[in-house]
Amino acid sequence: HPSGSVDPLRDARTLEVELIIADLAVVEKRLGKLDQEIQRKKGAEKTQLEFEKEILNRLNDHLGEEKPLRTVELNDDEKKAIRGYTFLSAKPLMIVANIAESKIGSEDKELAELSAWASENKMPFIAFCGKVEMEIAQLEESERTEFMEALGITESSREKLIRATYQLLDLMAFFTVGEDEVKAWTIAKNTDAQEAAGKIHTDIARGFIRAEVVAYDHLQEHGSWNAARDKGLVRLEGKEYKVQDGDCINFRFAV
Repeated sequence: HPSGSVDPLRDARTLEVELIIADLAVVEKRLGKLDQEIQRKKGAEKTQLEFEKEILNRLNDHLGEEKPLRTVELNDDEKKAIRGYTFLSAKPLMIVANIAESKIGSEDKELAELSAWASENKMPFIAFCGKVEMEIAQLEESERTEFMEALGITESSREKLIRATYQLLDLMAFFTVGEDEVKAWTIAKNTDAQEAAGKIHTDIARGFIRAEVVAYDHLQEHGSWNAARDKGLVRLEGKEYKVQDGDCINFRFAV
């Protein structure tokens, strides 16, 4: 190890500081040029640059306190004004700790400190034992549940990690259901139906007519699309419908 010892919290903090320093250099460089640009501009352009300068000064102060930009509060207009920047400390991060089998389900000071630091800096935290997870993945389904219960594990860490990643990145999934295949499609939250159709094929989005939608829970409960339709649970939605997590969709289209 470059530091001569293993210390997850120290190493995470070191990485965070490096990201903050990189962002600080970008902000300071831009602020150094803004005053001259503001003097040369007039009207709306000048107002926009002054607004940008105000935001960057706030970010500069925040970074100067060794705080990552993911922890600063910005409204939609402020986010829009600086969206051209690729600030590293503003990127979503997650801390994933690979722990020893002996630490599963037990209290651990190092893990508690790492989890608290992650929470303070708006990072999800997940701890799991990679060795045990590998053993679980190799078991038959009938043996898997019993093995997990014996270790006090209620959910595989793979599933937990996927769900946490979706939440962190504001992603969700909808399903398409065929006679021989059910497929999940990953989209951003608040995606409308026509855009979601484009994830499958651009022709479907281009020729979009309607979306037949049923919730996953309803489809699972009644066993088939036709049974859900008979219960009045399948609904028609237009192109501006905001797809919900777990929606099962049949797109009507014509090209």
